[in-house]
Amino acid sequence: MVKIGLQGAKGSFSEEASNVFVKNHGLKEFQLKYLISSKNVLKSLENKEIDYGIIAMENAQGGVVIESVDALAGYRCEIIEMFHLQISQNLLVKPGIHIGQITEIHSHQQALKQCRNYLSEHFWTIPLIETDDTAEAARRLSENKLPKTAGVIGSKFCSDLYGLNILEEKIHDLKNNLTLFLGLKTLGH
Repeated sequence: MVKIGLQGAKGSFSEEASNVFVKNHGLKEFQLKYLISSKNVLKSLENKEIDYGIIAMENAQGGVVIESVDALAGYRCEIIEMFHLQISQNLLVKPGIHIGQITEIHSHQQALKQCRNYLSEHFWTIPLIETDDTAEAARRLSENKLPKTAGVIGSKFCSDLYGLNILEEKIHDLKNNLTLFLGLKTLGH
């Protein structure tokens, strides 16, 4: 069984990227490991706890993913594939919450950057709170670990997975919102 570690939680864009990687490499029997951070992915690769790693490297709007650059500087690995994924950011809320009731918005730093214009136009008076992962923010909202009136930015898959409503679709600023993902393996593996 091939083990693939990914930067993100269940429902993350990194999970989507992992599924593209699996298809691109014809992998039939695999297990996804949700490692949340790039550092955890690279550390697990180096310790041979996983066979492949998937991390986000750069977004057309949000720029370089600093967390991934830092992780690549600290661990040794081989980049075996680079590919783009179209990212659709959506504003997710608990059922029954309306746009005027949102008191704060949670998401990964990259997602907040990708939606900067939308957020400054619609939510300039409320706190934007950086989290470790878009999907983790959605999970926390669904499990009542965030205020009921919080919004999160994440994928449509997250809304289905965690029972959240999509209040606004495609809130990212760039129409062609591409993220570059890396497929990694251990050196000499």
